[in-house]
Amino acid sequence: MPDEVSIASADTRSDSPLTKQTDWVSRYQYRLRLSEQGTVISVGDGIAWISGLPSACMDEVVQLEDGSSALVFHLARDRIGAILLHQTKQLTAGTQVFLTGNRLSIGVGDALLGRVIDPLGVPLDDIGSISFSAYRLLDVRSPPIIARDFVAQPMYTGNKIVDTMIPIGKGQRQLIIGDNGSGKSTLAIDTVINQRDKNVNCVYVLIGQKRSTVVNVIETLRRNGALTYTVIVVAEATAMPGLKYLAPFAGCTVAEAWMAAGRDTLIVYDDLSTHARSYRELSLLLRRPPGREAYPGDIFYLHSRLLERSTRLSAKQGGGSMTALPIIETEQGEIAAYIPTNLISITDGQIYFDRQLFARGFLPAIDVTRSVSRIGGNAQHAAIRKEAGRMKLDFLQFLELEVFTRFGSRLEASMEERIKRGRILREILKQDLLSPQPVEFQMAWLVAYNEGLFDDLDVEQIKPLLVRLQKQVASAGLNIDQSRDQWKTLVRAWLK
Repeated sequence: MPDEVSIASADTRSDSPLTKQTDWVSRYQYRLRLSEQGTVISVGDGIAWISGLPSACMDEVVQLEDGSSALVFHLARDRIGAILLHQTKQLTAGTQVFLTGNRLSIGVGDALLGRVIDPLGVPLDDIGSISFSAYRLLDVRSPPIIARDFVAQPMYTGNKIVDTMIPIGKGQRQLIIGDNGSGKSTLAIDTVINQRDKNVNCVYVLIGQKRSTVVNVIETLRRNGALTYTVIVVAEATAMPGLKYLAPFAGCTVAEAWMAAGRDTLIVYDDLSTHARSYRELSLLLRRPPGREAYPGDIFYLHSRLLERSTRLSAKQGGGSMTALPIIETEQGEIAAYIPTNLISITDGQIYFDRQLFARGFLPAIDVTRSVSRIGGNAQHAAIRKEAGRMKLDFLQFLELEVFTRFGSRLEASMEERIKRGRILREILKQDLLSPQPVEFQMAWLVAYNEGLFDDLDVEQIKPLLVRLQKQVASAGLNIDQSRDQWKTLVRAWLK
């Protein structure tokens, strides 16, 4: 019996589970408890109509009896419309629905680096589960004006045209716009690759893309060593429209957590045209009144509340930044369409890709005359800004003068010289795929061009000379803060 006595004495200790359970039972109070229970009326195309949940709120997550989950997206007098986040094969009309009282959130933190996830934070890369240290709501308000700071630090893309003539700053929202297949995603991928060893965390959001495209982006980033500091959020073309709608908000939330921690981030939305179409699909399925081009009336607010979250925070808020590169697709170069004009008015500038330049072999096919950065030289290094100003003026004048050569008219010697320099400059600005260039190389060729060191060369000699110059810059370990005289001396020696 001593064993029984010892067991009994152990159970009567204040910290034993039995004592805790007894205390819980003693504190239990009998009272009326109310809970709501809804019923699925119909389900299809990623939408569920539910009745019997009068207390449901917008953006509240509801749980279905079969294990599915949905997000309240439309409130009507006698029913609610919800977009399905997860759907089982057992989901049918008559399934019971329960409120959770929770809004949709996603796990954030460094554990996501190098991973491929869906908009709900579920890993898609078969590496294993992810242990999150914190969670953040997907849809929140953007930082207030008082919490923001001026955009004054450069975000180098590694592209000659962008870094010199259309500069991007940390915290800027720069739109990438153009026809399908003109090189928009390539520029975004190059920009992500160029952030290696620059303490910038990247988020690449793929919305409604084919699986082959998704795999190609992942492998490209992995081959170039960019996946270690990048998170890829994927909502494939076969995904439910609700996941396509949530994908950019999920990516923004992941990047926003790093920005709030005082770090610099870069996020790419590829692309928001597909996102707008998925939102239109959801709105039409939920029988919302259609507007222009059948888009709902709040389509502008959809993208503005997303992109306004990208900014540079003040020092009191940690000084972090989120730079956004939204991609938008045009048809036949029509930038005056509904969604492109919306995005142009929201962002801080645009990089326009021209199909005709692409056909002529000028790659990247960026049309400088239609591209603009509203931050401009404020986000450029002073030395680059000074050199690029002279070069950009020469290039724009050349584009105007080149029109006269098409008529076969005879030109003055000075004008022919300027046209020759312009053609050399156009050859310099060409750049191969997946070859971002450091800012020191940008400074080197800018000084060489402005000093006239390329003037006596033929166009065919430019490319091998730039390759040699690039190797010299890489081996010399130069600093962008060197004086112009030092740059001029070094470049003259290298190009002899």
